[in-house]
Amino acid sequence: MPPALSVAIPAHNEEKYIARCIESVRASARDAGVEVEIVVALNRCTDRTREVAEALGARCVVDDRRCIAAVRNAAVRATTAAAVATIDADSWMAPGSVAAILRHVHDPRYVGGGATIWPERWSLGLFCSSMMVMPYVIRLRITAGMFWFLRERFDAVGGFDEDMVSVEDVDFALRLKAWGRARGLRWGTLWRHGITTSCRKFDRFGDWYFVRNPRVVRELFEGHNRKAADLFYYDFDH
Repeated sequence: MPPALSVAIPAHNEEKYIARCIESVRASARDAGVEVEIVVALNRCTDRTREVAEALGARCVVDDRRCIAAVRNAAVRATTAAAVATIDADSWMAPGSVAAILRHVHDPRYVGGGATIWPERWSLGLFCSSMMVMPYVIRLRITAGMFWFLRERFDAVGGFDEDMVSVEDVDFALRLKAWGRARGLRWGTLWRHGITTSCRKFDRFGDWYFVRNPRVVRELFEGHNRKAADLFYYDFDH
């Protein structure tokens, strides 16, 4: 019998975080009373990410391209359930996330959707940095963080755009939303059962980083700026 839900996780040297992520998925699945499949896409890993993930029952695939969209696609395309959710390795689900995903993903009103994202800690700097991103979120009218969708719809829109080196998740959401709107479906958001994410990049760069470097925010949201993406993502040392 196929799993009720597949969860796709991209991972680059995530031995510090991957256990908490996978365990949160397992706990949320137990809370929902269902079986889930967890697929981890390993990207240029030189640490114990695979060992930790497999010890917790995840299935691993490898994609070493320097492109997060390609890694996300590798994870999703290795799944077997009709319903899929994506989550980053340094984030974790709420206890009610899996149940909420399954209620929404099979609801004929929705094409798919995202979820609320809460940082693991708050500070004035983090709040102000988040406000630097908020205009983009409001203008685009989508939520991200943890996507949920039917696999057939992922295939219909071609997955994540591998020509993009950043905000590939935002681009995917916009294309899926547009695909659904053309068919009378709407974008959904899990307001009460979202995710918590680490603040590791701000731990490294500083809580005020986006306030002090607004150009980086603009460059990241361009989606094709390799220098900005390398700085904030690909060359980030975990």
